Amino acid sequence: MKELIGMGVALVTPFKEDLSIDIDGLQKVVNFNIDNGTNYLVVLGTTAESATLSKHEKELVIRTVVTTNKGRLPLVLGIGGNDTKAVIEEIKKTDLTDFVAILSVSPFYNKPSQEGIYQHFSAISKNSTTPIILYNVPGRTSSNIAPETVNRLANDHANIIAIKEAAGDLVQAMKLIEICPKEFLVISGDDMITLPMILAGGSGVISVIGEGFPNEFSKMVNFGLKKEVDKAYAIHYQLSPAIDYIFKEGNPAGIKAVFKQLGICEDFVRLPLVSISNQLRTKIKSFVLNVKKSN
Repeated sequence: MKELIGMGVALVTPFKEDLSIDIDGLQKVVNFNIDNGTNYLVVLGTTAESATLSKHEKELVIRTVVTTNKGRLPLVLGIGGNDTKAVIEEIKKTDLTDFVAILSVSPFYNKPSQEGIYQHFSAISKNSTTPIILYNVPGRTSSNIAPETVNRLANDHANIIAIKEAAGDLVQAMKLIEICPKEFLVISGDDMITLPMILAGGSGVISVIGEGFPNEFSKMVNFGLKKEVDKAYAIHYQLSPAIDYIFKEGNPAGIKAVFKQLGICEDFVRLPLVSISNQLRTKIKSFVLNVKKSN
């Protein structure tokens, strides 16, 4: 799917001080990314704090993003979990008309075997008419999707078309690129190793840092895809301190602090997450100001 080549971003859910959803802030985030080079938007991923959103709030987020986007960029929707039956039911009950794909995380907490992971996604595939992006993030799920399992799923199910690979393991990413079908997309889910993954044959990124610095990070991704290595790495090293900053005290607290400095939305998060420390906020503020000066 050509729509998923390049830089996608995992949208935050902005909150007001009372922790209700900030619709105006969400609209600003969407428009900021559309106007600054983002290729597609991912709705209700981990970065959206989807674990703390009610069903009604999820519907509100979807409706806000769809109406704000107005068909300008492709949309991907996060639907995943550790109860296979519940995931299938949610897919069947959700209007996916406006979405080009589903992003579905590997089951967390249960720690299934590779066969269990295969059967989970196989069952989802058989019950979805919308293409599926696998999401491998062992740091959150406590289990890794082995490259051989991904390859098996890609070969057995035509609608499993990509993986967001966030194990932080470049060797594993290269193995995926090597053994999976040529048309299968290996998408980085780790901002720090996005560029080497792309240069090794990856298709792009679903990014967190790119959401706050879409102009810069999308340029890096595009330079990487065109194999303009020196230009790409110049941007990588410019942004790498900020990548460390935004994840240092938890996601999305860090990227929300970037948005606060940009004047796009506030940086409130819901428990059990907390806002970042004043020390880290000072570093992020300084970085954002330096980027503004250099543009």
